Amino acid sequence: MDHTSPLETIFRRVALGVILVFFLFPIFWIVLMSFQTNEQILRIPPRVFFSPTLSNYKALISGELITTVGSLKLTFMHNLWNSFFLSTTSVLVALVLGVPAAYAFARFKFRLGEDIAFTLLSIRFAPPLLILLPLSLLFNEIGLSDTYIGLIWVYQLICLPLIVWIVRGYFEDISPDIEHAYRIDGHSWAQTFFRIAVPLARPGIAAAGLLSFIFAWNNFVFALILGSADKQPVTVGALAFVTAAGISYGQIAAAIVLSILPTLALALYAQRYLVEGLSLGAVKG
Repeated sequence: MDHTSPLETIFRRVALGVILVFFLFPIFWIVLMSFQTNEQILRIPPRVFFSPTLSNYKALISGELITTVGSLKLTFMHNLWNSFFLSTTSVLVALVLGVPAAYAFARFKFRLGEDIAFTLLSIRFAPPLLILLPLSLLFNEIGLSDTYIGLIWVYQLICLPLIVWIVRGYFEDISPDIEHAYRIDGHSWAQTFFRIAVPLARPGIAAAGLLSFIFAWNNFVFALILGSADKQPVTVGALAFVTAAGISYGQIAAAIVLSILPTLALALYAQRYLVEGLSLGAVKG
């Protein structure tokens, strides 16, 4: 029976409202900025009510930005495609490599197994600038500099450790007795893995894949150093709005809105798997 007093209930609702406003207000303000011109954005004091314009979105989609010193060609839509291609391909490659590796770490005990797993995780601890110089030199030597394959390879430093460690925990939560019973019927390790282990760990795999996609999508440093403008994702392509004529705040805001839509749509679509996957094991017993 709930003995919460009305005053305490009101206080909780007010506190929740303040927290929501604190975290959502920057997003709300960016959306407003995306429908304003630079003059409206820089107006002091700022105004919530204004005459909206779609010129910022038109410039991004058409690929041409009109400035005071002339027109400027934009590659935002190509950068957006690069982000989608790099992030999706990197996550798929990481899932193909990481899910079997996570299963091996969870089910088999072998020499240096924990050390190898921790080494994979330690890659996430290292700052990107620590490995960018040797990677850049290596890629120049083997011809992977400024290529999609090279960037997808580097993105494994983001996706693979995350998938291995998250999915490993879900495989460990699955009782091995289920797999043993399936193998007694004469099925192989591969059949047990694909027909029993992977379906049972599907929520965890989906959650790990979604989080990996978000981290890959938001990456900035790797693509900035190892890719040219033709290969760079939208996080780097947004630098084009900082020009000699000034900073195009409206286009930057519109670019932010368009760039978060894919990850937002994916998160909304997969939220059931995300919640189920992140909570798996929390109610055991």
